[in-house]
Amino acid sequence: MNLPNKLTVFRACMVPVFVFVMLWDGLGEYGKYVAAAVFILASATDWLDGYLARKNGLVTDFGKFMDPIADKLLVCSAMICLVENDALAAWIVIIIIGREFIISGFRLVASDKGTVIAASYWGKFKTVFQMIMVILLILDLGGVFDTIAEVVVWISLILTVISLIDYLYKNWSVMDGQM
Repeated sequence: MNLPNKLTVFRACMVPVFVFVMLWDGLGEYGKYVAAAVFILASATDWLDGYLARKNGLVTDFGKFMDPIADKLLVCSAMICLVENDALAAWIVIIIIGREFIISGFRLVASDKGTVIAASYWGKFKTVFQMIMVILLILDLGGVFDTIAEVVVWISLILTVISLIDYLYKNWSVMDGQM
């Protein structure tokens, strides 16, 4: 297993650590900073594994398949924790996770046909904004940051819908047998 793939696996393994820290009250007022640090570390591996894979010609089908899954596990787990902590509306998380189920279904059908569908740029922008959203909501810095967080939530939601439409448009042949 190459380094980019190891980073992807590391990111997936960080999810339970993050969830524990995020929901555990034992750290008191510092808990949000520790949770944000764990999330940032895990999120940074998303950029790093992609960079290393492209730079060193280490792009693999495993990476194309597992990288988006690791991202989804991390971001969706974080958003569910934020709902639990009353920092994010459940309906927003339902739309975002619903998009992920649809895309995963498409990827499963494509995989059955021997095709791996990599993430699009819209999907990557969506992921970046969702990660920024999660960090801002975890830190809950107040003041102007509340407004910034609200704007980032809406941008994330809009990018979620745009990336879904783009994905369906570009990959509809998977569903109608044209592949």
